[in-house]
Amino acid sequence: MAEVTGVGGVFWRADDPERLRSWYADVLGIVDPPGGAWQQEAGPMVLAPFPRDTDYFGPGQQLMLNFRVRDLAGLLDRLRDRGVEVQGPESQDGVGTFAWVRDPEGSRVELWEPAGD
Repeated sequence: MAEVTGVGGVFWRADDPERLRSWYADVLGIVDPPGGAWQQEAGPMVLAPFPRDTDYFGPGQQLMLNFRVRDLAGLLDRLRDRGVEVQGPESQDGVGTFAWVRDPEGSRVELWEPAGD
């Protein structure tokens, strides 16, 4: 049966793509190996359209990246040590714990440790 089997990529415009790529690699550890693609762990992925007037994203932001993480508290400590401003964490019963950072171009990025991880 023909079906979609997963997300193959996320693509967006950037003022300085190389700087942004380096930030995601250095700060969050998301690195595309030469000639390949970042291999993510299997797990849940949410596809959720929001109302156009939502204030959940950053101002003028059309989409928000949400990354599943293990040991959110440890990651947040590491991010703070690197000078990254962190908002949260906030827990949601049965869903998990969330925190947010902004990338160098001001986009709000959500970090999510699913419940039970």
